[in-house]
Amino acid sequence: MADITATIDRTEDGAIESRRSARAHARSKETRASVIYGDRIARTVITVGGLMVIVAVLGIMVFLVRVVAPLMISGETRGSVGYTLDGGQDMAWINADEFQSLATAVGADGRAITFHVPTGREVNQALLDFAGATATAVGGISTRGDVAFGFEDGTVRFLDIGFDTGTIAARNRPDDMVQLNEIDFLHNGRVVTPVQTGDLRTVTPRYELGEPVEVSDLPIIALDYTIGGTVERPVIAFATVDAANVARVTQSRVQRNLMTGEETITSSSAELPGLDLPEGVAVTDILLASGGDRLVIATDDGMLYRFDTRNLNSPALAEARRVLPEAIGITAVGFLSGDQALVVGGADGSVRVYFTLQRQGAGTTDGRSLVHARTHENQGSAIIGITEGQRDKSFATLGADGSVWYRHSTTDQTMFRFQRTSDPSVPAEFMIFPRSNGILMVDAEGSVDALGFNVPHPEVTLGVLFGQVWYEGYNAPSFTWQSTAGTDLAEPKYSLVPLIFGTMKATFYAMLFAVPIALMAAIYTSEFVHSSVRQTVKPVMEMMESLPTVVLGFVAALVLAPLVEEWIAAVLLAFIALPLGLMFGAFTWQMLPVQTAVRYGGVPKFLFMFVMIGITGLIAYQLGPVFENALFYGNFREWTAGQVGTGTPFMFLILLPLSYILVAYTFRKTYGHIYRDRQRALDRPAAGRLDFLRWLTFLAVAVAVSYAFASFLTLIGYDPRGGFVDTYQQRNALVVGFIMAFAVIPNIYTLSEDALNAVPSHLRAGSLACGATPWQTAMWVILPTAASGVFSAVMIGMGRAVGETMIVVMAAGNTPIMEWNIFSGLRTLSANIAIELPEAVKDGTNYRVLFLAALTLFIMTFVINTCAELIRQRFRKRAFQL
Repeated sequence: MADITATIDRTEDGAIESRRSARAHARSKETRASVIYGDRIARTVITVGGLMVIVAVLGIMVFLVRVVAPLMISGETRGSVGYTLDGGQDMAWINADEFQSLATAVGADGRAITFHVPTGREVNQALLDFAGATATAVGGISTRGDVAFGFEDGTVRFLDIGFDTGTIAARNRPDDMVQLNEIDFLHNGRVVTPVQTGDLRTVTPRYELGEPVEVSDLPIIALDYTIGGTVERPVIAFATVDAANVARVTQSRVQRNLMTGEETITSSSAELPGLDLPEGVAVTDILLASGGDRLVIATDDGMLYRFDTRNLNSPALAEARRVLPEAIGITAVGFLSGDQALVVGGADGSVRVYFTLQRQGAGTTDGRSLVHARTHENQGSAIIGITEGQRDKSFATLGADGSVWYRHSTTDQTMFRFQRTSDPSVPAEFMIFPRSNGILMVDAEGSVDALGFNVPHPEVTLGVLFGQVWYEGYNAPSFTWQSTAGTDLAEPKYSLVPLIFGTMKATFYAMLFAVPIALMAAIYTSEFVHSSVRQTVKPVMEMMESLPTVVLGFVAALVLAPLVEEWIAAVLLAFIALPLGLMFGAFTWQMLPVQTAVRYGGVPKFLFMFVMIGITGLIAYQLGPVFENALFYGNFREWTAGQVGTGTPFMFLILLPLSYILVAYTFRKTYGHIYRDRQRALDRPAAGRLDFLRWLTFLAVAVAVSYAFASFLTLIGYDPRGGFVDTYQQRNALVVGFIMAFAVIPNIYTLSEDALNAVPSHLRAGSLACGATPWQTAMWVILPTAASGVFSAVMIGMGRAVGETMIVVMAAGNTPIMEWNIFSGLRTLSANIAIELPEAVKDGTNYRVLFLAALTLFIMTFVINTCAELIRQRFRKRAFQL
C-alpha cells in the first residue's frame, strides 16, 4: 500500500511539474516584431517592384512614341531670301549645289552667272560660246548637271554645269578669304565653309561646253537629254522636235575600259514616225526616259504621244492618248525621279500622274499603256512648270499666278505653298535643291527666290502605313513593304499591313498545331495517365521550354524545311495517318479484357501509344509516293502551282474531318440511344469490337461524303489553289507552324495541366459517382471549371507566338506578302525589326518606321492580353458558381 501511495504521489508531482513547465514555455499569442517588420518589408518590395514594372512598361511605350512621333510631322520652313542679280536675261537653266551654297543660272544667250544663294553675291560670270546664237530649247538630266541646248540653226550643244566639292585642312586655312555671311567665305571664285571637324569645305563652279551637233535644218523647239546605263557602259541620248514637228532621237552607247580609260562610242539616230499634229496644235514639251528607250511628247490640245524607241532601227508610235478633258491643254509635263511616273500639268491647274504599265490587250508595240494613277490637288491656275526632286518622289509645280506648290506624289500631299515675290508674268526657271530641302527660282529679270524647308519623312503618312498605295511599276494599289532595293531610284514602301498580316498568319498556324496537341496532352496526363507517367512527362515538357529558339530556327531552316520539301506528300499523309493510328490503337486497347487493360494501364499503355505513332509514321513514309501519285497527279509542287490536276484532292483532305464530325453527329441524333443501349448489354471486348466497327463505318461514310462535296466544289468552279494553297516555297508557314508549335506547346501544356489539376477533387469524385465516364468528367466538369486557367495558358502561348523572332527569321523566308497560302513564306513584325534595324540609319525614316512596327506589336499584345483578361475573368466567375 505504501508503495502504491508513493507512486501516486510521484505521478502527481510529475504532472504538476509538467504543467508548470508548459506554462513557463507557453508561446505568446502576440506576433513577434521581426515577423511584422519582415511582412512590411515584403509588402513594400512587392509594391515597389510592381510599380517599377508598370513604370518600365509605360517608359517603353513613351520611348517608342517619342521615336515614332517625328514621322507624323509634316515639315517646317527654314526661311526664304529674295534679291535681284545684275543684268536680266531670258533664263534657260539653273543648277545649285546640295549645300545651298552656290547656284548657276545660264541664259539663252550663253551668259552664266554663279552666285551665293544665301546672299545673292556674284561669285563668277562666264560667257559660253554659243557662237552668237540664242537657245530655243533646253533639256537636261534630273540631277541638272548635264544639259543640252537647241538652237535656231538646228544644232544641239551639251553643257556640263556642276560643282566640284573639295576640302582644305584646317592648318592650310587661307588668310585672304572674304566673308559672305556668318558661315560662308569667298576665296578664288569658290565658296569655303567650315565643317564640324575644323576643316574647310570648298564648292567650285564648273562649266564645260561641248561641240555643236547638227540635228535639223529647222529651229529646235523642244529638247530633252538623258544619261543612263552603267558606269562602264553609259547610254547618252537626246530627243528633239523641230519647227516642222519632226521628232528625232539620237543614242550614243559608250563602252569604257575601266583599266585604260579608253572609250568606244557607237551612235545611232532615227526620225520618229506618226507625229502628225493637227493644224494649230503645238508641242508643249518632250520627255526622254533614261537610256532613251521611251519618248513622250505633249501637245497643247491635251494629247500625249508615247514612242517606243528601244530599237532605233524601227521606232514606233506606241500610244496616242488624251489625258486631259477636251479644250484643256497640257501646259507642263515631267518625269518623277526614276522616270517611271509621268506628271501632267493642265491649263486648268490640274495635276495628274500616269504610270506606264503592262496591260493585257494594250494593243501597243511594247504591250504597255499609260494608266492614270492619281490626281493631285488642283492649283487653281495653269501649271506652267514642273520640276522633280532628285532623291525621292517629290516635285514642285509653278502656277501662272506665281504660286509654287511643293508636293509628294506617292503620299498625295501638298506639303508647302509659296508665292513668287517677283512678277508672275515674267518667265522663270525653278528647281528643287538636290537634298529636297528647298526651291530656287530665277526669272528673266534676274529676280531670285530661294525657299528653304525641312520635310524629314515625306514618304510616310498614316495612309501609307496602313492603307493601299499605288506604287510605280505595280498594276494596282497594294499593301507593300520594301524598305530597300537594288537601286537608289526605287522608292521605299512602308506599309505595315503585310507585317501585321505575317505576324497573325504565323501565330494562326502555330496555334493551329499547338493548341489541340497541348490541351489534349494536358487533359490526358491530368485525368487519364498513371501518376508515375505524369511525374515523368511533365518535367520533360517543361524542359522543352528551355530550348533556345535560335536552335529551333536553325533546325527548321536547315533540316526540317528541306526534309518537308522532299517528303511533302508523306507529311500531308501523316496528318491523316497519325490520328487514325492513335484511334486504331485506342480501339485495340478497348478490346482487351478488363484485367489486362487494368494491369498494363500505366507505362505500358503509354509506350503502346508511342509504338502506334511510330508505326503510322512509318506507314506514311512508305506510302507517301503512292499518296502523291493517287491524289496529286504524281507531283505535288506542280499541283500547287496549278500546272496539273484539280482542287478536288486537297479539298477532300480538308473536308474529311468535318465530314466525320457531321456523320458522327447525325448518327448520334438518330440512332445514338439505340446504339448505347446495345453496347451496354455487351462485355468490354465485345463492346470494343462493336465500337471499332462503328468507327470504321463512320470513316468510310465520311470519306464518301468528303469526296462528293469536294467534287461538287470543283464542279462549280472552286479551286483552293490561288487561295490558302498556292505555289510551294521551301521556307513556308507550314514549317514555321511546326517549329513554333514545338516552342509554344510546353507553355500551354504546363499551365493548362496545372489548371486542370487545381480543380477540387470533390467535383471529379462527384461526377464519377453519378455514373459519368472519366472522359465525360474531363470534358463537362473538369475543363469548364478550369476554363479560366486553360484560356490563360492559350493566351500566354499566343503571346509567345506573336512575339517570336528567331524561328521566323530563319525559317519563314522573310517575304512580306499577304496571302494565306500555307506553303508560302511570310515576314512578321518582330522578324522585320531584327533583320532591318541593324542596318537602319539612326533617326532616318526606316529607323523610325521600325520603331513604329515595335509600337504596333506592343499595342497588339496589349489589346490581346486585355481582351484575354476580360474573357478569363468571365470564365472565373462562372467557375466560382460551381
